[in-house]
Amino acid sequence: MTASSREPERASVPDRGRGSASDREPEDPSNDDGERRAVSSGGHGWFGVRRPWTAGGLAVPALLGTVLLAYFVVPFAAFLFRSRRVDVVAGLADPAVRDAIATSLLTAPVSTAVATVFGVPLAYVLSRASFRGKRLVEALVLLPLVVPPIVGGVMLLTVVGRYTPIGAAAAAVGLPLTGSVAGVVLAQTFVAAPFLVVTARAGFDGVDPRLEEASRTMGYGRLRTIRLVSLPLARNAIAAGIVLTFVRAIGEFGATMMVAYTPRTMPTRIRVAFIARGIDAIVPIALALLAIAVIVVVAVQLLVGTPRRS
Repeated sequence: MTASSREPERASVPDRGRGSASDREPEDPSNDDGERRAVSSGGHGWFGVRRPWTAGGLAVPALLGTVLLAYFVVPFAAFLFRSRRVDVVAGLADPAVRDAIATSLLTAPVSTAVATVFGVPLAYVLSRASFRGKRLVEALVLLPLVVPPIVGGVMLLTVVGRYTPIGAAAAAVGLPLTGSVAGVVLAQTFVAAPFLVVTARAGFDGVDPRLEEASRTMGYGRLRTIRLVSLPLARNAIAAGIVLTFVRAIGEFGATMMVAYTPRTMPTRIRVAFIARGIDAIVPIALALLAIAVIVVVAVQLLVGTPRRS
C-alpha cells in the first residue's frame, strides 16, 4: 500500500482525545460574561471571587477606620460647640493674646525660612548622593520627629543655654539665645525642619535622574540643573513641606517652653491662660490656631492633590 493510499485512511480516524467540533458541547458565552461580571463587580460570584464591599471585604476596615475618624472629629465639634458661649472677639482683643499671636506670626515664618534654606539642599543630597554614613544622617534628620519636644528643648539648652560657651558669647554681644525671639526660632526650627527635609526629599526622589543627566549633557552645570530641572519638578513637594513646617513651628510648645518661655507664643499663652482661668479663657487663641491649621490642610491638599487611581 502506497503512502498516498494510507493518507485518506489516517485522516478518517477520529481524534479520540479531543473529539470533533460537532462532538464537543457548544460553549455558553454567558459563562464568560458572568465570570467577567463577577470579577469586575468584585463579588463572591460563581468562581469564588471576593466581593470587597461586603462584610468580608472593605466593610470591616471601613468600620474600624470610622471609629478613628470619629475620634478625630468629635473633639473638634465639641470644642466649636463650646466656643459659642465665649466672647471670641473680646478674647482676641486682649493685649497678651495679641502679643502671643504677633510673636508666633513673626517667628514661625523665620523658622520656616531657615529650614527651607538649609533643608532643601540637604534633602537633595540625601536623594541623589550615596556616601558612607548616609544612614546615620537620615537617622539624625528623623531624630527631632521621634524625640519628645520637651526633650529636644533640653538638648538645645545644653548647647545655647546662657551658661554654655555659645550662649554666653551670644549674650555678650546682645543676642541672647534663651528667653528671646532668637530662642523661639531655634526651638521651632529644631522641631519643624525635619518635616521639610523629609517632604522635599520625597519630591526629589520622584524626579527622574535621566532628566538631570540630559540637562548635564546639554552643557548645564550641576547647580543650574538643580535650579532649572530638579527644583521645578519637585516644587509641589517642597511647597507642601514648607507649609507643614510652618504649621509645626507655629504650634510648637515643648521645646519653646524650655528654651524661650518668654516672649510667649500662642501655645505658651494657651498654657498660661488655661492654668489661670480654665478652658474658656483659651478658646479665642485656640480658635486662631485652629483656623491656621484648617488653612494649612487646604493648602497642602491644593499643592499635593489627592492621588488618583489609574
